[in-house]
Amino acid sequence: MDRVPPSLTPQLDVEVPEGGLSIGDAAAAVGLSVQTLRYYERERLLLDPTTRRSNGHRRFHRNDLDWLAGLVMLRETGMPIARIRDVAALSRTPGTERERLAAFEEHRRAVVARLRRTQEHLAALDTKIAAYRAYVAGEEETIHDE
Repeated sequence: MDRVPPSLTPQLDVEVPEGGLSIGDAAAAVGLSVQTLRYYERERLLLDPTTRRSNGHRRFHRNDLDWLAGLVMLRETGMPIARIRDVAALSRTPGTERERLAAFEEHRRAVVARLRRTQEHLAALDTKIAAYRAYVAGEEETIHDE
């Protein structure tokens, strides 16, 4: 069994040649800067060590890009780098599916809590926008911001 089955990582719609992509092309494919991709590599966030050509240039393959797309999703949903490092280490270790599940469930709870708070802020913004629209339309004489 794969350490991380392909069904558990986002699948990018990117053509990857047999020899892989350069670091610049890989970074662009997943929406990262080259500097961030290098940082992720230094921090051991990648599932596998990056392959290199004889000239030392990094090459990224389909499984690397799919893993990176998953990292991008985790970062965009607020998972700290330290926790991603933990998940990456677990993902390199067979038999850690329960621990990975616990990490993702914990992260989901945090995402849902932030989402609820963001929805509350959005409702407050909608109230302010409605008040200002009414004011601009001349329907109210004053607005009382809180």
